[in-house]
Amino acid sequence: MPSADRRLQPRRKPRQVRAELTRERILTAAAHIFAELGYAAGTTNRIAERARISIGSLYQYFPNKDAILAELLVRHIDPGTWTQADQLDLSAGSLKEMVRALVRDAIDNHRDDPQLLRIMIEEAPLSQELLDTIDRHGKHRVEQVRDVFSRHPDVRVRDLDTAAELTVFTVEINTHKLMAAPQTIPVETFENELVDMISRYLRGD
Repeated sequence: MPSADRRLQPRRKPRQVRAELTRERILTAAAHIFAELGYAAGTTNRIAERARISIGSLYQYFPNKDAILAELLVRHIDPGTWTQADQLDLSAGSLKEMVRALVRDAIDNHRDDPQLLRIMIEEAPLSQELLDTIDRHGKHRVEQVRDVFSRHPDVRVRDLDTAAELTVFTVEINTHKLMAAPQTIPVETFENELVDMISRYLRGD
């Protein structure tokens, strides 16, 4: 593993409840500090102070703030599967509602803290763990979407694999952009326009 990746690896994986709670406090404190002050001003000293631990204790878990930010981004990506994919109505005439469920799920996954999301997108360092997580998440998401498309009678595309990849990329990249700067377009307008665009593509309009 390259040295840059080792620099981003957490130093300690907690095995006891108390250690896990300390690690969670560090990550929670870092998320608040980065969102409030920005990444440059979000020093490990400030994170330790917010977490109510010593700087030495923080360094037992993370070697630097880059490793903390990378861990926050890993956690952000990992839960981002389409959790309601198996509960969708896949009957004829329900295509638009299916697409809306996909778009709304992506919006909900990124709604909590736009400022922190922007920092994670623009400034999070790339560790091997992060790259592996992004790759794993992307493949799983595309597989879920392809499965839904294959079972919906209103989907009329030439290639399901390509359609699933295009749809996932379009939804995720635009949702990331919007939620990191939510003042640009009202979320409701964004959702409606993206749903209309993808629905027309899938129907072959």
